[in-house]
Amino acid sequence: MAKDQVGPSGTTFYVKPMITLTGLMYTALKKIHKDKDAEASEFEETVAQALFDLENTNSELKSDLKDLYINSALQVDVSGNRKAVVIYVPFRLRKAFRKIQLRLVRELEKKFSGKDVILVANRRILRPPKKGSAVQRPRTRTLTSVHEAMLEDIVLPAEIVGKRTRYRVDGSKIMKVFLDPKERNNTEYKLESFAAVYRKLSGKDVAFEFPITEA
Repeated sequence: MAKDQVGPSGTTFYVKPMITLTGLMYTALKKIHKDKDAEASEFEETVAQALFDLENTNSELKSDLKDLYINSALQVDVSGNRKAVVIYVPFRLRKAFRKIQLRLVRELEKKFSGKDVILVANRRILRPPKKGSAVQRPRTRTLTSVHEAMLEDIVLPAEIVGKRTRYRVDGSKIMKVFLDPKERNNTEYKLESFAAVYRKLSGKDVAFEFPITEA
């Protein structure tokens, strides 16, 4: 707090309070909880600050964001100079984030101008149990299951209505994923980002389309 202080000669002088960026960022860091207390990257701190700002300035999101936080964030190259922002949210908070996803993503995309924002729940893949082990691995923790769930997260608020695998001449394959046209206005501009993010996170090629509907 600012206050007057008296110097050695009896002169009164004003001490201006110091507000440092570190202090502000420390407050914003409550919006990110890293695994094993790892240190947040500079970009993750920027995302945490954006969430903290929205919590304090956006009346629509304030109460919903109060108890929410993220686990990590990264940028993914899409094409040319375009990048997408991927934000990992705790698995147990995924439903709370989904409730506000459309509004939250819209506001975050304003803050990260020119970048598509994508939220993904933080899921853990478990290795197959050793032969003869009595321990069973939950189906939701298999690589295939986690990748399927990740795909569903990436395309939200659209739902997947169909999939088809195409084989290329060189023997490689690409999966075509068809999205519900009802969310076309909210997702069509992000299809390229969806593909780049899924490739980065899973190592698999996917093409996203909307089914052709008869007039």
